[in-house]
Order: sequence, then C-alpha cells, then structure tokens
Amino acid sequence: MAIINQETVYGYELSLKLQNYGLKVSEGSIYPVLLRLQKEGLIKGEFKNSPNGPDRKYYFITKQGINALEEFRNNWEKIKVPVDLLLYKEQIP
Repeated sequence: MAIINQETVYGYELSLKLQNYGLKVSEGSIYPVLLRLQKEGLIKGEFKNSPNGPDRKYYFITKQGINALEEFRNNWEKIKVPVDLLLYKEQIP
C-alpha cells in the first residue's frame, strides 16, 4: 500500500516496483493481495487505457487505506527497535 499511496499502479507494475526493493513477488501472488485490499476498502481499481495493448486496471489508495497505512507505520515504529535489539544485540543490560 505504501507504493500505491505514492502513485497509481497496475498489478504487474507493482510487482516490478517491489522487486526494485528486493522483494520478489510473482504476479500470481500479487493479484490475490490486491483483491483482498479492494474487498477491505483499502484500495480501489479502475480500468484505464494502456498505450501498449488492452486496458489496465490501475490501483489507488482510499482514505481508509491511508488510515490503515498510517496505523501500520505507527505499529511498526513501536516494534522495530525491540526487534532489532533482539536480533542484533547479544544481551540487553
């Protein structure tokens, strides 16, 4: 959702962008996730003309999705430091 928050993307484009971050996500697994996010109202899909071939379904984040992303970021900040301590420190004083 963080990528979709930055720009509207279609499914294959999203999988390529995730690969640029080192996350290998196949098209076969990206579409079920996108469908679930749509059902939850976190993103919406809209067909748009493609310069190369058939129309593509572009995804954009909803207000509810922005709120969920912010909540995730807040929760991540709360657990990031303790997890790093557990993984990278030999002992906690």
